[in-house]
Amino acid sequence: MTKIAYTGADIHDGCSIYSNRSLVIDDGIVQEICDENEVLDDCVIEKLDGGVICPGFVDLQVNGGGGVLFNDDPSVDTLKIMRDAHASVGTLAILPTLISDTKEITIAAIKSVTNAIEQGLSGIIGIHLEGPHLSQARKGAHDSSVIRAMDNEDLNNIAEAAKSIPNIMLTVAPESVTNKQIKTLSDLGVIVSLGHSQATFSDAILATDSGAKCVTHLFNAMSQLTNREPGLVGAALDDDRLTAGIIADGIHVHPSTLKAAIRAKKSEDGFFLVSDAMATVGSDIQEFTLNGRSIYRSNGKLTLEDGTLAGADLDLKTAVQNMMSILDMSTERAISMATGIPSNLLNSSMGFGQITKGSKAHLIYMSKNQDLTRL
Repeated sequence: MTKIAYTGADIHDGCSIYSNRSLVIDDGIVQEICDENEVLDDCVIEKLDGGVICPGFVDLQVNGGGGVLFNDDPSVDTLKIMRDAHASVGTLAILPTLISDTKEITIAAIKSVTNAIEQGLSGIIGIHLEGPHLSQARKGAHDSSVIRAMDNEDLNNIAEAAKSIPNIMLTVAPESVTNKQIKTLSDLGVIVSLGHSQATFSDAILATDSGAKCVTHLFNAMSQLTNREPGLVGAALDDDRLTAGIIADGIHVHPSTLKAAIRAKKSEDGFFLVSDAMATVGSDIQEFTLNGRSIYRSNGKLTLEDGTLAGADLDLKTAVQNMMSILDMSTERAISMATGIPSNLLNSSMGFGQITKGSKAHLIYMSKNQDLTRL
């Protein structure tokens, strides 16, 4: 294979951005990021016209894509369709996300992800179980009939899955799990995220003390920040042990609210972008079903018949662009929120989200016009 040196574009390694550098790739493996004048004679020079090279995006909350939903058919075939749909818009690694469902569907989803990883299906890096251990009061678009407290069988199933799946993210409401269960799962490497919850600030902090690390789609389907009760939102902003996912579509969170949240949190690594994508990514469908209920697509929004938001009509490329254009965030930080920050939350990044010497070159290129291609 030919050794290639990409020049002429900024290089974002998942954390920081570099100018006047070259990225050297040999046989699909990153060799180095070096000064443009240090490129060796044995390289083929690939000259780019500005823009930025960065790792492919890492999305930790993906419900569907390519016209299919994981809940509808939790199979390896579905995972392939979802993976390919998101890869077409720059997301090269996903956590397929199962919305609250029956024990049988949950077990089937875990099995399909296990099989996909065993088969070497690149880009499937684990699973996100968003429920069913949530709060009825903050269920959002989740089916209330399947929401339930965690029992020993549920815990044992997840514990067993953690033996073969490197990254399991589990969204729970503190009302539906015990802190002992959170600690048990966290000790096993499960990434516990708090969401769909009416928890008090104190309850959220106790859950964090027990091992919770993340907050699922900040501001949405959770207790809000008020003058006397900070709620789960307040805990997410105040406690830097918690890293919060955000849906940057301009619909789920008002841009001014998001700006205030970003200013409030001390850690610059305190937020990561998620798409919360449904079946619509990579598809022109205008309607689909979730747990037997119709979801409608209109003006960039997905809703149930009663207007309840039901996931997002969003991909991470658009989310990154929104952070830069609507919130005036730097390119460096916006890309970090879709690459290095989410990958650092994982037990194993499986080579995604960062550019490091010796890693596989899972790369994308965003031109000056923000057109995106895979390198």
